[in-house]
Amino acid sequence: MKRPKIAVQSPAGVDSVPRATELRRWARAALQKVDEAGNMCIRIVGTDEMADLNERFRKKKGATNVLSFGADVVIPDGDERWLGDIVICAPVVAAEAAEQRKSIRDHYAHLVVHGVLHLCGCDHEEPAEAEVMERLEVAILKAFSIDDPYR
Repeated sequence: MKRPKIAVQSPAGVDSVPRATELRRWARAALQKVDEAGNMCIRIVGTDEMADLNERFRKKKGATNVLSFGADVVIPDGDERWLGDIVICAPVVAAEAAEQRKSIRDHYAHLVVHGVLHLCGCDHEEPAEAEVMERLEVAILKAFSIDDPYR
């Protein structure tokens, strides 16, 4: 399977964001776990941009921690699959990590994995779907010695 290209866009001056290499490693682990392949972009944003995206695409007010925008298209020139984009809100991640008493790094790992699984078709709208998705997340994170985020 071809190694996916994962672009990372992160604002300058945000110290709490893990290195791009870590974000890519977590994303690739999630792809591997569900036997998917494709390219994506992980974009780290501030509160205003996330609130705008959340309202425009989900009709919900305020910023959220992560959004996934699935594309699942094949780019004709290179015959490469584009899965989509993951957007993560740095201030929300930092606040949630403090509130949940977990490291910011571990919370980013969870949200990257969560976002990638959404791009691969996983969902959590129904209880049975949520159980499957959460089990996958826990297994992927465990490989990085990260505790179950649902406990």
